[in-house]
Amino acid sequence: MNTATKLELITDSLQVGSGCKFSASTDSEAEFKLMPYQTHGLQNELSDVATVKRDDALLYYRQMQTIRRLEITADNLYKSKQIRGFCHLYNGQEACAVGIEAAITPDDSIITAYRAHGWTYMRGVSLEGVLAELVGHDSGCARGKGGSMHMYAKNFYGGNGIVGAQVPLGAGIAFAHKYKKDNNLCVTLYGDGAANQGQVFETFNMAKLWSLPCIFVCENNKYGMGTSVERASASTEYYTRGDYVPGIRANGHDVITVREVTKFAADWCRAGKGPIILELETYRYKGHSVSDPGIRDEIDHVRKTSDPIAMLKGKLLENNLATEEEIKVIDGEVKNHVSEELKKALDGKELPLDDLYNDVYVGGSNDVKGCEPFDYHNSKSTFM
Repeated sequence: MNTATKLELITDSLQVGSGCKFSASTDSEAEFKLMPYQTHGLQNELSDVATVKRDDALLYYRQMQTIRRLEITADNLYKSKQIRGFCHLYNGQEACAVGIEAAITPDDSIITAYRAHGWTYMRGVSLEGVLAELVGHDSGCARGKGGSMHMYAKNFYGGNGIVGAQVPLGAGIAFAHKYKKDNNLCVTLYGDGAANQGQVFETFNMAKLWSLPCIFVCENNKYGMGTSVERASASTEYYTRGDYVPGIRANGHDVITVREVTKFAADWCRAGKGPIILELETYRYKGHSVSDPGIRDEIDHVRKTSDPIAMLKGKLLENNLATEEEIKVIDGEVKNHVSEELKKALDGKELPLDDLYNDVYVGGSNDVKGCEPFDYHNSKSTFM
């Protein structure tokens, strides 16, 4: 996202709520030391400090709070049985999505697994579009047909329900960027639970062989479903798993560190050096799905010591980039905005039954087979 877009976003968002103007006594930027990181196949090529502008830092805070509030809302909807099926939440991992998005452009592509609500929002879908999709209403980003695991937007390819299957798809998207010579890249995200799959290693090989502009990001939240990484992986150094593909392991709780390592990775890809792996060490505050238990003591410890939103808030205050009052204003505006978007999402309607056959094909009109023999229905393309 470019600077002009960021400034537009934060200006627009400040018009929601109280309309409080920020203090003129705060600083316009600050320099931060990055959290420690480890590299594989690289030679001290990363900086360990970063300059952050106040407007950007406030935008990151607002975005992370919005994702957190969105996921709290989704949690409540699921528990009240307004969301059916599976629902995988992103609470605790917000710095990954916000930091990565801050380091790339809207023309770059992203593909992820099924913990996709926050990513969908960061790719430009409104909160109403995400929440309506969760409850199956036609104002959802996939018109209520995709649900929690299958959300899409421009240059955002989901939301994929099959563990690890998005990794080779991401390499294919990167191949398309290279073929078109558009100097864009694909961020391909997967979890530690998918990291041991054969298709992941096959994809690393092809990406390196063809020098694809692909940033492979392992969001290591320490658990694959309910199994800890130590019990599932003989080596938990996921950033080294590409062997001949260079890698970086970084703190996924710190949005500034995530932004900077992603900037480095993006520059690497755009320079024609091929793929690179990022391992972002993070943590989720819920079980695998809403219906699965988390580990209460661990969750409490992470919340107290390395919550991504609290970490950024502390940096904003310590470096005179914001005041407590300004932070409270943002918190209140985010809460009100999510509530307003939820109301609009719940006011939507389910699609009529005949609409289920639409959008099987892109463009034009085709017949698709129904459930019974010789049962065909006309399928129209409503998105194109």
